[in-house]
Amino acid sequence: MNIYLIFVLALLILDYVLDSVADALNVRHAEAKVPSEFEGWFDAERYAKAQRYLRENTRFDYLTGGVTLVFTVVFILAGGFRFCDDVARSAGLPMIGTGVLFAVLLVLLSQLAHLPFSLYHTFVIEERFGFNRTTLRTFLGDQVKGLLMSWLLGGAVFAAVLWFFSHAGPWAWAWSWGAVVLFQLLLTYVAPIVILPLFNKFIPINEGSLKSAIERYVKQEGFRVGGIFTMDGSRRSTKSNAYFTGLGRWRRIVLFDTLIEKHSEEELVSVLAHEVGHYKLRHIPQHLLLSMASTGVMFYLLSLFISRPGLYEAFGVTTVSIGGQFPIYAGMVFFAFLYAPINIVLGLLQSILSRRHEFEADAFAVRTAGDGENMVQALKRLSVDNLSNLTPHPVKVFLEYSHPPVLARIAAIRSASRPSQG
Repeated sequence: MNIYLIFVLALLILDYVLDSVADALNVRHAEAKVPSEFEGWFDAERYAKAQRYLRENTRFDYLTGGVTLVFTVVFILAGGFRFCDDVARSAGLPMIGTGVLFAVLLVLLSQLAHLPFSLYHTFVIEERFGFNRTTLRTFLGDQVKGLLMSWLLGGAVFAAVLWFFSHAGPWAWAWSWGAVVLFQLLLTYVAPIVILPLFNKFIPINEGSLKSAIERYVKQEGFRVGGIFTMDGSRRSTKSNAYFTGLGRWRRIVLFDTLIEKHSEEELVSVLAHEVGHYKLRHIPQHLLLSMASTGVMFYLLSLFISRPGLYEAFGVTTVSIGGQFPIYAGMVFFAFLYAPINIVLGLLQSILSRRHEFEADAFAVRTAGDGENMVQALKRLSVDNLSNLTPHPVKVFLEYSHPPVLARIAAIRSASRPSQG
């Protein structure tokens, strides 16, 4: 059997097993009794509901992961990639056009395969636990808009990379790296203005004490923003969030309407201070640089494998040229399977860095926004409202969490709030 095929199938199975083991450990690690820190916040009934939510989502993950594994393996072995390649080639387009059509077909099939699971999770699980507010029309509209955006933006980037690998010789990987990084930076600037409003409404926050409190804080910290907005998160879910988006003059503060509804002004300013901390402590550039570096590594390794016939044979796709050009579009897709282990390792490193940055941003919020108890109250309220798992297993945290567990964050905030001992 083809060595590439053996490697890919082994990786797919190992990934599912690893995720399943982490999920099983996580469910068993959940404490039946409310942790003392949350006594008075979680009553017995709501805490039991949070445990049921964890178990139901875990079972759903088992099912989704298992079906996805079987579908992917069958798709590979039954010649699914070959079929998509044959359809794309039948259009008689040049190599780059054929490649974009090939990618469009794969994205469409992937979206259709995951659609039943998305529907069930949204309209059964999230509905059952009181989170869902999405209508079927909004849900399907999101799916269509997301698919069109992935075709439009992803197709443009894919076509550019194909062009470089077809015409730029041994330095194609470097040109592709530069083009993708430039695209990502551009997207970061324009997304708040062009893309995000396609999915949600962003309304400048009303005049009042909350806006005044936020403006006082950002002025105190010398932090310039392009605007403070509320987002209609309640159209889709009762869950809450807040975030910054954009760079430079397009940088915005975004508060979910559900967050404003459920939290005090002091808590909201503390949440905002945490986000400001990420910028002031230069966490954003660090993550951008790490992402850029990993993208460069990926493209360099891609250049080493893109012309190896065995990679194409593993997926049943012919290496017969199109208009005199090698079908590298298929090799780019197949390389993603080979790159998975490196991607996992880089993802773990990013998560470790992200968890450290969350602690640092919490400490920044304590230093600049006053009483750390406001941040603690906000974290507790978010955890209760979102039915969060308060005691995740360390293996689950290590593999998947970009934020530290809430109890660890609260302990760190309390420690940072204590006056230093002379």
